[in-house]
Amino acid sequence: MNKKTDPTALQHKVIMELIPPGAAVLDLGCGNGELMAKLAREKAASVRGIEVNETEIYKCVARGLSVFHDDIDSGLSEYGDKSFDYVILNHSFQQVKKPEAVLGEALRVGKKVIVGFPNFAHYSVRWQMGIRGRTPVTPSLPYEWYNTPNIHFLTISDFVRFCRRRGIRIEKSCIIGKSGRVKLFGNLFGASGIFLISNGHTSKMGNNTLV
Repeated sequence: MNKKTDPTALQHKVIMELIPPGAAVLDLGCGNGELMAKLAREKAASVRGIEVNETEIYKCVARGLSVFHDDIDSGLSEYGDKSFDYVILNHSFQQVKKPEAVLGEALRVGKKVIVGFPNFAHYSVRWQMGIRGRTPVTPSLPYEWYNTPNIHFLTISDFVRFCRRRGIRIEKSCIIGKSGRVKLFGNLFGASGIFLISNGHTSKMGNNTLV
């Protein structure tokens, strides 16, 4: 991957690698439906999305996707336990008001959950906060403080600790930096993290060392 590659494209590539053909997928905070369309087209996945932004919903409908207008903070009571093979929370997890409740519901209705979020401990974020004394703006955190949809600014280390404390199993993880996948010191050099999780009692991080 070169430096000009869209980071969203790599995030989608990683998620696509985690989902097998023909899977039933629920995308929470699906945005314009780009990822769902890829899953339907390239993996023959049965996809469904939930989105609160009406403009984004119209884009999903234009793609021929099944999307419901709802706020994922309100829960997923309409879905039974393990209704989906995979539930996706890609860059929507840090935007919800009740992340613990939302993740709990995702783990209830999905056999596995994929969570992706920007890493607030990336070295560029640390520099902007520590040296410049300003709210950071980066490719993975592209908003100013006054217009950001992000509510919770978590780090990769925070999420790993969160999962361990709650008995959530981290089955796989991929840390993404500015120029590709990060193998070492993920909490320092990772611009974002993607985790495949399930209910369980063991967390692991592969070869990613946290800083």
